[in-house]
Amino acid sequence: MSGYRVERLEKHHDRKAFRCGSEPLERYFRERATQDEQRRLALCFVAVAEQDDAVAGFYTLAATSIALDGLPVERAKRLPRYPSVPAVLLGRLAVATHHRGNGLGGALVADALLRAARSEIVGHLMVVDAKDEAAKRFYAHLGFEALPDDGKRLVRRI
Repeated sequence: MSGYRVERLEKHHDRKAFRCGSEPLERYFRERATQDEQRRLALCFVAVAEQDDAVAGFYTLAATSIALDGLPVERAKRLPRYPSVPAVLLGRLAVATHHRGNGLGGALVADALLRAARSEIVGHLMVVDAKDEAAKRFYAHLGFEALPDDGKRLVRRI
């Protein structure tokens, strides 16, 4: 991720200037990301452009679980028969419009997977909820697979 550093969201990051083309994601980043952190609901990580210290992208992580019987059969048969599988939710992911096309989105997903793998809290899967078909294709390209009962929810082993 040359030209960027990823760090936890802090007060000095300019959230008001961030534009990704999705009003709900922009509003979340401006108004709710810090509240979610304070309430211990999610952590927000930002990619900061080294050239100007502007926020180039962000993602959030939170704990979740997936019902074992909701997983693809091939994935579920290799797991113990617990009712659910611990997972990490990649809740939101956005890249600023002027930083698109250089692989930053994929690099942020890779960073999220690494953080989840290094965490002292275990998670077997990373879960994402694709907002549309383009997002679903993006995540599928990165190795995520759709859950059988929910075409917008995808998983990948951490």
